[in-house]
Amino acid sequence: MSVVSPAVAWISGTGGTFEWTDDSGRTWHAGSVPGATSRDFRAVHAFSLDTAVLMVSAQDTGLIYRTTDRGRSWQLQYSNVTKGTFLDGMAFFDARHGLAVGDPMDGRFLILETWDGGQHWARIRDAGLPPALPGEGAFAASGTSLVTCGSNDAWLGTGGAAASRVFHSSDGGRNWSVVSTPITAGTASAGIFSLACRDSGHLIAVGGNYSKPDPNAVTVATSDDGGATWVASSPAGSTAFLSGVAYMKSPGVPDGVLAVGTEGSVFSVDFGRTWKRIDRLSLNVVHARGDGAALAAGARGSVAVMAGLPSM
Repeated sequence: MSVVSPAVAWISGTGGTFEWTDDSGRTWHAGSVPGATSRDFRAVHAFSLDTAVLMVSAQDTGLIYRTTDRGRSWQLQYSNVTKGTFLDGMAFFDARHGLAVGDPMDGRFLILETWDGGQHWARIRDAGLPPALPGEGAFAASGTSLVTCGSNDAWLGTGGAAASRVFHSSDGGRNWSVVSTPITAGTASAGIFSLACRDSGHLIAVGGNYSKPDPNAVTVATSDDGGATWVASSPAGSTAFLSGVAYMKSPGVPDGVLAVGTEGSVFSVDFGRTWKRIDRLSLNVVHARGDGAALAAGARGSVAVMAGLPSM
């Protein structure tokens, strides 16, 4: 999902499909990318109602398409069918500079960079990227395992290994550091699924084990120092597994965090330390809309407009 404004948003999904709205989610206009109907679009970034990029996540295949006419036509801007290729997410610093991330190849995560709004992509050299752990990868469930904040800071949350970790770049993706977090790990299906930044100093990470949600596991961690250190939030039944998270910073809405997952949606007014369950909808991704509401999406084309959030 990508939210451009309170009125405009794009979503992407299976079977080469995408949809956009220009009326705050009341109606959606669907389409598919020719030649990609067997593919899953795990990430989308929209610059406007007309211009967007879509990312294919498939085993041994990474593709990025771009449209400038609201999805009527698409251009393939990046193609990689090297064995081991699997793209997980993308995020932009501004309308021209963006990054995409893929699972490790030759021991390090694949980091792609664009300087022209997604028209051309090139791999960033590995020298500035710490080695990956055995089995480590990034989850593509929400497209938000990679996030940016401001003009230079980017963070990548990982899982699937002995520890869940957060990589951080403060120079636009050229060089990275990495730290471990307390979020549950140790299996291929566990780790960090989504990151969000309130600003360059304050972040939240959510996740868990998607194949075995656990109310006793640590699935939320927060950082007040730009991701250098992370503090676990207490486990709770409402946060047994979370795959998407967003800061709410809109007038008339309590300062807090909204998170979603296959077990339901939760809201926090103390920035992730404690949570209140909102519903039991199975959702994968959530983005604040900027007008006191948020959009969330889940399986089989479900989209939820989430407003009137609780004050707890």
